[in-house]
Amino acid sequence: MPLRASYKPLEITLIRKDKTRSDLKRDLKISPSTLAKMSKGENVALSVIINICEYLNCNIEDVIELVKEDEKETTD
Repeated sequence: MPLRASYKPLEITLIRKDKTRSDLKRDLKISPSTLAKMSKGENVALSVIINICEYLNCNIEDVIELVKEDEKETTD
């Protein structure tokens, strides 16, 4: 089964670091279209992910994970 990106770990990390997506947009100059791609689980440039990791002082697995294509993300 193919893999796809999930940015669910980013949401958890943002909460732990007391940050928001708006902070990323403002402080890192991340475009709204990139944030929309992340919300949809679409691919974004690795450089964006690295910038987020540096900004949040975290590891890449705290931002993104790979999940099997057929797995549904649950939002509780």
